[in-house]
Amino acid sequence: MIGPNGVPIFAADLPPNDAVRWVVRRKALVVAAVRGGLITLEEACERYKLSVEEFQSWQRAVDKHGVPRPRITKMLEYRIAKKS
Repeated sequence: MIGPNGVPIFAADLPPNDAVRWVVRRKALVVAAVRGGLITLEEACERYKLSVEEFQSWQRAVDKHGVPRPRITKMLEYRIAKKS
């Protein structure tokens, strides 16, 4: 199945059960896994100790805002521009 960034994802790619920090990319990965049938909604809620309402809020946020692209530091941008 394809993840939120267009790259195939597998069960091993999912966040750990004890994830503490829920950044947008991790939430989007779980949402994509449920939508793609990699895990069920019930499994996701049990695994990550979520309510259905909380998971649905993640879905709405991903649908509304998407997944941010990886950030690139100014120094790296400068190095890339300098090489061109």
